[in-house]
Amino acid sequence: MKALPQLFDIDRNINYKTEILSGITVAMALVPEAVAFSLIAGLSPLTGLYAAFIMGIITSIFGGRPGMISGATGAIAVVIITLARDHGAEYIFAAVILAGVIQMIAGALKLGKFIRLVPHPVMFGFVNGLAIIIFLSQLDQFKIGLPGQGGEWMTGTPLYIMLALVIVTMLIIWGLPRLTKVIPASLIAILTIFAIVSFFNIDTVRVGDIASIEGGFPPFHIPQVPFTMETLQIILPYSLIVAGVGLIESLLTMNLVDEITGTRGWGNKEAFAQGMGNFFSGMFSGMGGCAMIGQSLINTSNGARARLSGIIAAIMLLVFIMFGYELIEQVPMAALTGLMIMVAIGTFEWASIRTFGKMPKSDILVMLTVMAVTIFLHNLALAVFIGVIISALVFAWENAKRIRARKHFDEKGAKHYEIFGPLFFGSVMTFNDKFDIENDPKEVIIDFAESRVADMSAIEALNKLTEKYAAEGKTVHLKHLSKDCHQLLRNADKIIDVNIMEDPTYKVAINIKDKKRLTGD
Repeated sequence: MKALPQLFDIDRNINYKTEILSGITVAMALVPEAVAFSLIAGLSPLTGLYAAFIMGIITSIFGGRPGMISGATGAIAVVIITLARDHGAEYIFAAVILAGVIQMIAGALKLGKFIRLVPHPVMFGFVNGLAIIIFLSQLDQFKIGLPGQGGEWMTGTPLYIMLALVIVTMLIIWGLPRLTKVIPASLIAILTIFAIVSFFNIDTVRVGDIASIEGGFPPFHIPQVPFTMETLQIILPYSLIVAGVGLIESLLTMNLVDEITGTRGWGNKEAFAQGMGNFFSGMFSGMGGCAMIGQSLINTSNGARARLSGIIAAIMLLVFIMFGYELIEQVPMAALTGLMIMVAIGTFEWASIRTFGKMPKSDILVMLTVMAVTIFLHNLALAVFIGVIISALVFAWENAKRIRARKHFDEKGAKHYEIFGPLFFGSVMTFNDKFDIENDPKEVIIDFAESRVADMSAIEALNKLTEKYAAEGKTVHLKHLSKDCHQLLRNADKIIDVNIMEDPTYKVAINIKDKKRLTGD
């Protein structure tokens, strides 16, 4: 019983009114998104709605980031389009279940910590790319026809009505918080547009014009697929991509919510909860999903900070499906379109534009590359992967150029090389150029007090360097190696001959000063 208060954040100072109202608002915004994404994937609208409910309720209760919203997403829909077209919905359910298992394994192995390796320029590119995608996806509402299926642009009176309602929605969301924050501005905007359209009987597109959301409780359903290796070979590639894209988008969204709320989520816990959500989504006829940056920002901008808002959003979504579908189907799409456009504006990191002249060119390149891949390929995992790779290569190149050696002779005639900067694969060539083997004296000391041996390439470089000095009849001593360097050299000694020579004067050890520096004593 002691776990329940922590699970539901009962011990926190929760603003229940804010949490409940925000949850209702998020639920309304979830409906057209879930329907649109399921249609994009070529599936039934209820497949997306069921996924939004299952993902939302499980991640809200068990996830590592209170206030973050999960559901059916475009990133997942794009991945499973081909599988849905070639093999049908049953294979989608099986692939989503397997993706959930993969994500739970990732969470159990604590792989969520690797999100720390994502540099800030990659985050900027990811967020800005998603903001542009959210904005562009709303343009479909200005076309005649179903979302994602083309259609002609609106013209004349229907276009003017749609534009007017969208602008009014945006103005309410922008202006109302400056007057009062008692009720979420997004909810007031939706209700106001609903009232205007109903009172004046305005002919405009409503949620029900996209698809019916009428349904029952998500049915338990074991995927009707052959349990064979052939089936595994079909679904495994899609499951791996769904799991990877879902985790990356969820953990990056978690980081964004962390920054907004000034608190810290738990990446491994969120990864496991995302896996649970996808597993049960597949078991209950859902298309799977992950964290939704748009709905999460709606929730946090409304002031919601606890798990309650996500739980309310999921429950209200189910209530809409089972009992309130007739009312929700009458909500004007203009209100939801205006809300999502404001989300896109709020999502975009406008500060990143102002830093163009101040950021390193490599960071700008990374940010623009991630943005481009996100926008044009809709592949978030690939975009982040490319951004991290470019950042890592730039980091390696910059550090490779920084290694240097300060040289001097002591009273005994031994030559000292004081190394500055890390010795690793990128800096080995520059490191070798620092030594004058032919003209150096009989005794050479290489001091690593301001450096470290980082990898196998560095060990091999030291091995060859000592061999070259030995061939000239000269002795090399390595001085002030850190503990981890000692261990690395000892491990490598079983594979290659690392020539470390010691004498009473120059021991391969750390002195008292270095020990204090390493231990912090």
